[in-house]
Amino acid sequence: MSQRFFSPRLAGCCALFVFATAAWAQTPGATTPPPVSTHDTVHPALPGQLLDFGAYVDSARKTFDVPGIAVAIVKDGKVVMEQGFGLREIGKPDQVDAHTLFAIASNTKAFTAAALQQLAEQGKLKMDDRVIDHLPWFRMSDPYVTHEMRIRDLLAHRSGLSLGAGDLLYWPPTSYSTKEVVERLRHVPIKNGFRSGYAYDNILFAVATLVIEQASGQNYADYVREHLFKPVGMDESLVDKTYLKPGMDVAMGHAKFNFKDLKPVPPMAWLNDPGAGGIYASVHDMAKWMNVQLAGGVLPATGSDGKPARLFSEKGHLDMWSMLTPIKVGKPSIPELAPLMPNFSGYGESWFLSDYRGKKLVWHTGGWPGMVSRVTLVPELNLGVVVLTNAESGAAFNAVTYRVLDAWLNPAQKTDWVAAYDKSVKKAEAKADDSLAKHEAARDKHSKPSLALAKYAGTYRDPWYGDVIVSNENGKLRLRFSKTAQLVGSMTAWQHDTFVVRWDDRALNADAFVNFNLDVDGHITEMRMEPISPLTDFSFDFQDLRLVPVADKAAADEH
Repeated sequence: MSQRFFSPRLAGCCALFVFATAAWAQTPGATTPPPVSTHDTVHPALPGQLLDFGAYVDSARKTFDVPGIAVAIVKDGKVVMEQGFGLREIGKPDQVDAHTLFAIASNTKAFTAAALQQLAEQGKLKMDDRVIDHLPWFRMSDPYVTHEMRIRDLLAHRSGLSLGAGDLLYWPPTSYSTKEVVERLRHVPIKNGFRSGYAYDNILFAVATLVIEQASGQNYADYVREHLFKPVGMDESLVDKTYLKPGMDVAMGHAKFNFKDLKPVPPMAWLNDPGAGGIYASVHDMAKWMNVQLAGGVLPATGSDGKPARLFSEKGHLDMWSMLTPIKVGKPSIPELAPLMPNFSGYGESWFLSDYRGKKLVWHTGGWPGMVSRVTLVPELNLGVVVLTNAESGAAFNAVTYRVLDAWLNPAQKTDWVAAYDKSVKKAEAKADDSLAKHEAARDKHSKPSLALAKYAGTYRDPWYGDVIVSNENGKLRLRFSKTAQLVGSMTAWQHDTFVVRWDDRALNADAFVNFNLDVDGHITEMRMEPISPLTDFSFDFQDLRLVPVADKAAADEH
């Protein structure tokens, strides 16, 4: 997920992590993994490349500052490893094991696709139905796109929306309902051609959530539990953080406050777009999910007719794994990552499709506050690996994933992917530092705002997000997003009519420039925002806001 379009929070994958946890791994030359928990499974016939796997995973944890990692590997329908490494939370003794729950974030999208395929097979919808056939009130900002948007399009990132467009409607958590999020989609600008190219989005999975609910007559959480978790045997998995109970085996997420200090971050509930990323699961359960996927939808159980039971049909399976949206292949950031450059890349129905060492990969990643993950399937080898982590390092899960893949695809050579990704991370950090340095060099430090600070205070409204409020509090400006409790911060002058907002929640790593445009009479006509750091997650789509002053308080109250 070092390519930041894979899911929210993956900009955090570029941060450098150097936190050490388990004491055994701090011993120079240590190669023996920690004792395996009774809750873990390790097959005695692992490939030779994985005999030191525990030490390798721990080197990834140390290098990228990840307190805990859980891994499951399946091969030919069997679980050959499901194991935890490290801590659920720094400063506490509880260890990660195979049953520890993590937020799997955008790996939820494959469950949403499977739910829609099931409903299609039941005759409750067709994947090529127009969305307005099921949600007559649905609107995009373009009438043609509204009319032609099909259910399949909701899963393919080809709508014409820009990267992460509309994410601020639910990220960080907002008070909007799922329907309110989708209703506001009519105001989110379409910046590209419909079906003309790839740009990752989350908001259309809120639409998919509502389609599932309309077609099934159940809410999303109940449908997923009954029709996906239960038949697969995923009895540990939860649809949302709100179902977590005290005492559960759950990992705590960790983020770099100010891009520097690793600290726990509280669990987040994504109630208004659950189909995009709401699920919590363990690698024990995800191993079952991978085996069903690799079996083309066939379940371990037998149906009432004596034939193998299916989660979804073979046609549905092929549809989900067929490319809908091509993705341009870019060059790796450093030569050491050149072997990972695919020959093709694309997106199907909630799955990325590419190749590695001549084998097709079907995979996805997930990002969440304090947690990122990756699921990777190699259909030709009937091989799957899932890596769940409790810190924001895509470098860590990539390094672990490719060590597993190499055990079957490149057994003659042991590549140190930890070292390669460490170099890539440091290069990305250096670029981020250069970006800030350029801003500093261009800044006129002697300039002052054109207006008195009190003149910048007021309510500013964006057509799709709603109201953002700038208040003058004891001679200092404060900025608040009206529907997002976490987006509250202090503003300081940068230069001329540009300010910097520093959010009170320092785990967000999303400080932004705030620029006011004035007319010839010195009246504010518009407020625009953009992230300061290139490492800020793309879901903070401040740049898409078009904030204009609300004329008076009464008008603001009417909104």
